[in-house]
Amino acid sequence: MERGPPAVLALWMLFLSLAQANFAPHFFDNGAGSTNGNMALFSLPEDTPVGSHVYTLNGTDPEGDPVSYHISFNPSARSVFSVDRNSGNITLIEELDREREDEIEAIISISDGLNLVAEKVTILVTDANDEAPRFIQEPYVVQVPEDTPSGSSLARVHAVDRDTGSAGSVTYFLKNPHPSEFSVDRHSGVLRLQAGATLDFEKARAYFLTVVAKDGGGKLRGADVVLSATTEVTVNVEDVQDMAPVFVGTPYYGYVYEDTLPNCRAHLSVTGSDGAFEINETSGAISVTQSPSQLRREVYELHVQVTEVSSAGTLAAQAMVPVTIRIVDLNNHPPTFYGESGPQNRFELSMYEHPPQGEILRGLKITVNDSDQGANAKFNLRLVGPGGIFRVVPQTVLNEAQVTIIVENSAAIDFEKFKVLTFKLLAIEVSTPEKFSSTADVVIQLLDTNDNVPKFTSHYYVARIPENAPGGSNVLAVTAVDPDTGPWGEVKYSIYGSGADLFLIHPSSGIIYTQPWASLDAEGTARYNFYVKAEDMEGRYSLAEVFITLLDVNDHYPQFGKSVQEKIMVLGSPVKIEATDQDAEEPNNLLDYSITHAEPANVFDINAHTGEIWLKNSIRSLDALHNITPNGDRTWSLEVQAKDRGSPSFSTTALLKIDIVDTEERLKAPLFQMLSRGPMAAFLMQTKENPMKAVGVLAGIMAIIVALTVLISTATFWRNKKSNKVQPVRRVLRKRPSPAPRSIRIEWLKFRRTKAADKFVLKEAPPNENFNNNSRGSTPPPQAPAPPPPPSTAPSMGQAPWTVPTVSGSLGPQQPPQPSPKPRAVAKRKAVGSPAQSALVSELRQKFEKKNLHSKAHF
Repeated sequence: MERGPPAVLALWMLFLSLAQANFAPHFFDNGAGSTNGNMALFSLPEDTPVGSHVYTLNGTDPEGDPVSYHISFNPSARSVFSVDRNSGNITLIEELDREREDEIEAIISISDGLNLVAEKVTILVTDANDEAPRFIQEPYVVQVPEDTPSGSSLARVHAVDRDTGSAGSVTYFLKNPHPSEFSVDRHSGVLRLQAGATLDFEKARAYFLTVVAKDGGGKLRGADVVLSATTEVTVNVEDVQDMAPVFVGTPYYGYVYEDTLPNCRAHLSVTGSDGAFEINETSGAISVTQSPSQLRREVYELHVQVTEVSSAGTLAAQAMVPVTIRIVDLNNHPPTFYGESGPQNRFELSMYEHPPQGEILRGLKITVNDSDQGANAKFNLRLVGPGGIFRVVPQTVLNEAQVTIIVENSAAIDFEKFKVLTFKLLAIEVSTPEKFSSTADVVIQLLDTNDNVPKFTSHYYVARIPENAPGGSNVLAVTAVDPDTGPWGEVKYSIYGSGADLFLIHPSSGIIYTQPWASLDAEGTARYNFYVKAEDMEGRYSLAEVFITLLDVNDHYPQFGKSVQEKIMVLGSPVKIEATDQDAEEPNNLLDYSITHAEPANVFDINAHTGEIWLKNSIRSLDALHNITPNGDRTWSLEVQAKDRGSPSFSTTALLKIDIVDTEERLKAPLFQMLSRGPMAAFLMQTKENPMKAVGVLAGIMAIIVALTVLISTATFWRNKKSNKVQPVRRVLRKRPSPAPRSIRIEWLKFRRTKAADKFVLKEAPPNENFNNNSRGSTPPPQAPAPPPPPSTAPSMGQAPWTVPTVSGSLGPQQPPQPSPKPRAVAKRKAVGSPAQSALVSELRQKFEKKNLHSKAHF
């Protein structure tokens, strides 16, 4: 039992430590195929578009605290993904390529602000069919003897596809399999001579085959695609000694007559053979002494002479017989191309791009010849290569012709696309069974011309510079590209337009900068717009538009209208001080107001944004002010500061003199405000020391106004009385309590500062006991005259209710009328609004009241 308290204490300490512990957050492990969790066993196709949302990290904190997510990569690796810290959404920001990188290692982490948990994950990049097969070990040229057995393997083409699965499997086939002597194994790519097919050098010396490699197809961005590649295989047939000699012609037969002497001998000779033939003197066999290809005549007329030799060995009788030998042509010569120095299989030419349509390539001197005769020497010519650019003339040749190549498509002969154009000139026999052929390479080196216009990299350029940038400051650089070479590709820049006066451009670099003397001012002109021109040496040009915006700099001080200002403050209403800042943009032209000096400092408050100044809430009367200032002075001087929000910030101060008046003086404020304007203010300034003179003048003015009011009311009364609409015989004005003339005038001035249409409603006058009782019915009262128009200043709200007598009705506020109070009470009513009155009028009013304390003044 003695160990009980320590054990309990230990348990309490353990409980407190567990209660104060902050457990680490953790990820949800959702397993393979999930896109929400900790990216375990997550895979992504390599054709996923950049910017796609691919995964959402998801986890929790045991305490329920908000968690944030992070992802990082090794310094040597690419940052392939980005993550939203709050939602955990992972976005792809780099293109994927499984053939380059099939795994991506990343470190994901989750944090609750105190604890951070990190995990290393591996994202698998899966394959998409984005790689086409590619042939290796090109070009394919095969030498095949003509006696190769049918079914033999001739060569093997091989293409690889870097994709995996069916997308990486390659099959082969022949495109337009003609001639049909060959086939290709669709899986191995082995080229074979088909069963039953033979080669014959004397019939065809070369074959050109096109082999296509095609992958097994697969998905690419959601679509099924099949990619392929082609290659050319040249099969050259080699000659083999497989032809036996052939005797041409019919053998000659001799005749022996029975009376021929057995011992008689004859001697034979031949003439007219030009050395091409000879005859055996004894047997009479005629043989050719030159190669048949060297024989220049098709028919030879020989004369064979036979001379009899006597027994004594002397020449005796002789005879001559003609022998005709016709040379029979064999197709044993293929067409052959010749240059200026003999047989040639490569011809080169340099020419300028974009030659005229139909122009002949005169730099090529090509002759083609077939030494055979007749039909054996007829063959066709054609160009093999990029189609539609050139054509060859003639297309059919007999024996020999001069080859002409003519331009067909001038636009395709473009130096910027091809520096070299390569064609094969092919000559192939037409009607012989051998179809002998030959080829020659035609290589055309293109020369550049000025056929391109400089083009800007953008149609418009936008720049922003601070307005205080000094003269000669760089603004931006424009770039135009001319693909032509040499001097034709050099670009010269210039600018023009109404907004370009303050700017210059470097003619070769395209850098736009301000004039050395330029002084920019965002408050004067904030935006400039002009054109920039890129021109080559021959005047070809293009244009782009430039927009330059001046960034506002805080370079203006706030300005008050006056450095010393005087305002009248009515108890319960604020006064406003206002300053302006000439800067063009926020926050440089946004102002904050503050009171920098006031004694005592606890009397006024100021709205930092609007500049409105009011008394503190604790001051509700002049007596409260007297407690703060025993001398009873009601004029206060404040130092008010206006400070802009720019950086650096500028400020200006103004001295504000505030004259504080009570509610009674507030009623007089409109009158004195009116009197303080124009010539009346000058008059009051002159009579400042003689207030009685000013009182007399003001009393006269008020008497005139009252007289005019009485005349207008009387005229209105008689007009309504004479009107046909007024039926009563006798009408009298309803008596109302009449306030003092001064109060009526003050209320009339207040009426002019309100929105009359909102303040008054037309009321029907009550029945008058003096009406004629014999009248058939009461006639509705005439309409009240229109109230005077509201002033331009803000209308006063919440004024005391009052009434104005009229002839046939009464105008009154929407509230019930109340008895007219005494002038003193009227002056003490609470008013809303802030009339601005000058200090001069206030001072004059104070002196007038001090000298007339014994009497009441009525206007």
